[in-house]
Amino acid sequence: MARFHRLRVAAVDRITDDAVALTLTVPPALREEYRHAPGQHLALRRAADGREIRRTYSICSPAPGDEGPSELRVGVRLVEGGAFSTYALKEIDIGDELEVMTPAGRFTLDPAPGLYAAVVGGSGITPVLSIVSTLLAREPEARFCLIRSDRTSASTMFLEEVADLKDRHPERLQLVTVLSREEQQAGLPSGRLDQERLTGLLPALLPVERVDGWFLCGPFGLVQQAERALRGLGVPRTRIHEEIFHVEAGTAVAAPSPAPAHSTVTARLDGRGGTWPVQDGESLLETVLRNRPDAPYACKGGVCGTCRAFLVAGEVRMDRNFALEPEETEAGYVLACQSHPLTEKVELDFDR
Repeated sequence: MARFHRLRVAAVDRITDDAVALTLTVPPALREEYRHAPGQHLALRRAADGREIRRTYSICSPAPGDEGPSELRVGVRLVEGGAFSTYALKEIDIGDELEVMTPAGRFTLDPAPGLYAAVVGGSGITPVLSIVSTLLAREPEARFCLIRSDRTSASTMFLEEVADLKDRHPERLQLVTVLSREEQQAGLPSGRLDQERLTGLLPALLPVERVDGWFLCGPFGLVQQAERALRGLGVPRTRIHEEIFHVEAGTAVAAPSPAPAHSTVTARLDGRGGTWPVQDGESLLETVLRNRPDAPYACKGGVCGTCRAFLVAGEVRMDRNFALEPEETEAGYVLACQSHPLTEKVELDFDR
């Protein structure tokens, strides 16, 4: 069960003009709880102006061993008007304590021999950096092709870390960089990575059909275009893994469906259950939070997947879903933050 603990800030490194990497110290008593798989994320929270703010940031450091991590590192990019990212870049200092949720997320790779690849944009490099560094360190028979898209070289997060990985594993890490707003002296021409460009580029870089796992991470538009290119090249959906960091305004949501006049939600959370009435217009997560403030969530936007729950009984409508894989929804999982009841009784299990 996800829980928050206070962790001390050990380092604040400015990695671009608009991004920092925060290093957090994990005390020995909490290292088991913060043991994470490569690619997982942390939710950070703070109180500001009488309200709670939560934001999710991916862990960029390699996955630890069985003893758990002594430190965790996350990357934070400034979002215009962002309540937490502004605080992170302008106020957080060494020695501060932050409220940090234990690791979550299923955008992960269990290191194994094979060929893997990623298409990332902007801060989408963050979880993939953890995936690549862990894979290459633990599995000598693995290779990785990293295709990253950024606006300019100055805005490229973790430039030195990726270059260091390339230097340490020159034969096993293939690195391709595309800049959308800056010409490079060598390499690919500038411009956006869209479906048409990726359809021509990917087969020229590597044997697409032999890649054991594709990892797509970044803005919704890039991830969507990359998925379409891969599907058009014959890649099975089961080999494509996605994590979206930003969804553009105006992205379609599900059309409203008639809701019952009165609904209740029964939720099981951390071994305890309860049943509560759903107020008009509430999501199921909002109903549960009114009665169980410890319910897990981070973004409330259908992106991070922290509030995933198993639908035991009843029917729901999800407004948006940018976090669950098709296999998960087919198996009965929903995002509680996006779910609204379509039946008088709905039952969720957050523990499955």
